[in-house]
Amino acid sequence: MRSLVWGTIGATAILMVASAAYFAYDFGMLRFNNPSLSTHPIQGIDVSHHQGDIDWKTVAAQPNVRFAIMKATEGGDHKDSRFADNWQRAGDAGVVRGAYHFFTFCRPGRDQAQNVLATVPKEPGTLPIAVDLEFVGNCNKVPTLEEMATEVNAFFTELKGTFPEKPIFYVTQEFFDQYLKGNESRFPDHYLWLRSVFKEPSHEGCGRWSIWQFADNGTLDGIRGPVDLNALCPSETDLAHLFPAVAAK
Repeated sequence: MRSLVWGTIGATAILMVASAAYFAYDFGMLRFNNPSLSTHPIQGIDVSHHQGDIDWKTVAAQPNVRFAIMKATEGGDHKDSRFADNWQRAGDAGVVRGAYHFFTFCRPGRDQAQNVLATVPKEPGTLPIAVDLEFVGNCNKVPTLEEMATEVNAFFTELKGTFPEKPIFYVTQEFFDQYLKGNESRFPDHYLWLRSVFKEPSHEGCGRWSIWQFADNGTLDGIRGPVDLNALCPSETDLAHLFPAVAAK
């Protein structure tokens, strides 16, 4: 009986510690990665309507916000409700801006590109178009490699007349392993933006990745609630060197 009691107490204690750790992570009090500005001098954020009304002047004044990539569109018809406001106000505050599209596996790439073209302004000095490629939050379809490559290529072929710059691919490790690894030549040439909230990505160093999303629970003055935090490859000391379009302003 005594061993049973102690076993129950131990299990309860473990559950309490796990719950506390989860809430600490969820509220941004616990983070697995915290790269400093001395090692990763160019850092930024990505946002969507989930961040609500952002005080962009306050955000722009912080040294770890050199750029902001904001959700513009999803699928063939969804437009982020905060995009137009974020785009305008971030630009007014002097933040280097970029727009991203969440790519759904259940809609033709060409249709999705038309959504981007109808939503994202073509302006000088901005980051290339980014596309969010991941399973989380997507439809239930799991395309073959051939299907995925066909639709992603169709998406960027449609965009190229307006946005000719090399695009940015935001990917999770799961997506990278299933589609991109060893198959890069089947997709448009791209910058790689890797999500890795537990450790810095290796991927043969900075020759393979350009942006690292190191946290999804960051805290910043000017934003209520958690925000995604990112860093450029540490060998890069200037946004315009990596993304020439930024210099064309």
